[in-house]
Amino acid sequence: MGERRALRSRLLRLRRELAKFGTVGAFGFLVNVAVFNLCIHGLGLAPVRSGVIATAVAIGTNYLGNRYWTYRHTDKSRMHREAGLFMLFSGIGLVIENGALAVSHYGLDLTSPLADNIAKNVVGLGVATVFRFWAYRTWVFRGERRVPGGREGRTVSIPRRRLVGLTAEEEREDRRALLK
Repeated sequence: MGERRALRSRLLRLRRELAKFGTVGAFGFLVNVAVFNLCIHGLGLAPVRSGVIATAVAIGTNYLGNRYWTYRHTDKSRMHREAGLFMLFSGIGLVIENGALAVSHYGLDLTSPLADNIAKNVVGLGVATVFRFWAYRTWVFRGERRVPGGREGRTVSIPRRRLVGLTAEEEREDRRALLK
C-alpha cells in the first residue's frame, strides 16, 4: 500500500511539474512565434536567422519562468552551473527546432509562411520541447531532498537522484554513456 501511495505522489508531482513547464512553454511559444514572424515579415530577415533570434529570445523568457516558477524549489546554490547547463540544452533545442525549419525551407523547398511556421513552431518546437523537458529536469534543475539526521537535529540536504537504485558513481557513468 505504501508503494502505491508513493507512486501516486510521484505521479502527482510530475503532473504539476509538467503543467508548470507547459505554461512557461506556452508563454515562450507565443514569444517565439511573435518574434519569428516580426523578424521575417517586419524586418525581412531570412527564415533560419529569424528562427534563431526568436528561439534565443524565447530561451531567455523560458529560463526566467522555469527558474523562478516551475523549478523554484530546487537548489539555488549553483545558479552559474544551472544557467550554463540551461543554455547548453537550450542551444541543442535551438538546433533541433531550427534544423527542422532549415530542412523544410531549404531541403524540401517548402517556402510559404505557413510551411515555415509549421516546420519551426510545430514540428521543430515539438521535438525540441520533449528534449528540453527531459534535459532540464534531469540535468539542470535538480532538486534536493530534506531528511532529518544532521547535527543537533538539523535537516540534511541530499541531492535527489533521478535514477533509482544507482550509486553516485553508477549514475555518473550512466550519464556519460548518454552523452556519448
